[in-house]
Amino acid sequence: MENGHEPATKADFLQLRSEFQHGFDDLKETLRDVQTELLKAFYSFAQSIETKLKESGLGDFMLRQRLTAVEARLLEVEKRLSFPTQPSQ
Repeated sequence: MENGHEPATKADFLQLRSEFQHGFDDLKETLRDVQTELLKAFYSFAQSIETKLKESGLGDFMLRQRLTAVEARLLEVEKRLSFPTQPSQ
């Protein structure tokens, strides 16, 4: 098969098959590398989002606690204004 005019031999086909297999193996390795890099990138992204959500959740919790305290104090003020205590006799 050197000059392109002779018929291909079994050895020629085996060599071609070996070259294709080598190329296919290289492609599989490249795809695995790409998959690994994508998974790493998504994992890092997910970690940063999780951290932000935790911070947001903690801030929300603290704000709700403060709001509850303000509401309780306001309720006490409203009670005193609406129902003044009777002077002691």
